[in-house]
Amino acid sequence: MSAKHLIVGLGNPGSRYANTRHNVGFKVVERLAERLNYTFRAGKGDYLMTSGSADIILVKPLTFMNNSGAAVRRAVDYFDIELLRVLIVFDDYQLPLGKLRLRARGSDGGHNGMASVIQHLGADEVPRLRLGISAEFEKGEMADYVLSTFSKEEQKRLPEIYDRAVDAVFSFIDAGIQSAMNKFNAS
Repeated sequence: MSAKHLIVGLGNPGSRYANTRHNVGFKVVERLAERLNYTFRAGKGDYLMTSGSADIILVKPLTFMNNSGAAVRRAVDYFDIELLRVLIVFDDYQLPLGKLRLRARGSDGGHNGMASVIQHLGADEVPRLRLGISAEFEKGEMADYVLSTFSKEEQKRLPEIYDRAVDAVFSFIDAGIQSAMNKFNAS
C-alpha cells in the first residue's frame, strides 16, 4: 500500500450524541482505529485524527453533522489527498439496519452531512460508504429518529455490523472502490 488514504466517519461530537444512529460513521472509524491500534488526537483543524501510519488517516470532524464538509475540506487539503482516496462513512436511514452501500460518486441522498461534504469539496466524485440504520420512523420524525439510540435488540447486532463495515473500508483501501462495491453491495 503506497498511497495514503483518508477515511472520514461522519457524526456529531459530544457524549449526548455518542450512541445515536447518526454517529455510526464515528463508530466505524473508531472500530477501524482499534483494529489498526491507532489513537485519536487533535488534528490541524476542527477534527480529530489518528496517530499511527501515514498511509491510513482516520478523521472524525468536530463540527456538527450539517457542517462536516468544512472539516473534511481542511483534512483533505492538509494531507493533500486525492478525492478518489477519500472514503466518507455515514448513516443512511433509507437502508435496513446493517446494510452497506458503497458508491464512487453521487448525490447526498438526502443526508445533510454528505451534502456539506459535497458542497465544501466542490465535487460529488468522492467515494462513500453508507451504513443502514433502518427506516422505522413516521414521516416527519426523521431528525428525532437519527438522533435516537438503537434498541437493545439492534445494539446486539452492532459489533458485527461495525466489523463488516471495517472490512468494507479495508477492501476499499486494498483493492479500490469498484472491487469493494462488487464485494459488499451484493449482500
